[in-house]
Amino acid sequence: MTISQGDKIPDVTIKTNGPEGPQDISTGELFAGKQVVLFAVPGAFTPGCSNTHMPGFVVNADKILAKGVDTIACMAVNDAFVLDAWQKAQNAEAFTMLADGNAEFARALGTEMDASGGGMGIRSRRFALIANDGVVEYIGIDAKGVDKSSADSVLAQL
Repeated sequence: MTISQGDKIPDVTIKTNGPEGPQDISTGELFAGKQVVLFAVPGAFTPGCSNTHMPGFVVNADKILAKGVDTIACMAVNDAFVLDAWQKAQNAEAFTMLADGNAEFARALGTEMDASGGGMGIRSRRFALIANDGVVEYIGIDAKGVDKSSADSVLAQL
């Protein structure tokens, strides 16, 4: 079942980039006591994610943070090395990159999808959510394109 408004973010250990390379991060700790905007993409360096989804958040990061958001996080079912390179290529240094390499967080959220037909294996659907102290206040999941999960849609909900 897909996570929805009013649900608590599941606590899953995934990876992020640290000064010494990939390090564990607990989603429970990341969301605790903060307002967090999380957007998820099917894959780093893929066309829609690199040309539309991520750039929208990069351009609007200051506006999102000005609304009282403590953390903007980007999650993909990729490894931490790929997300580190993508973060640098997208000038997204303000974001916490969440590498869900085994799709464990996507599965816990109920946002996983099977992209095996395209040779990509299990991925996350494209979505964005706003959570306060680990409780979902908004979630927008896109079946196609970037609409409900766009930075503009998130800003409209803040």
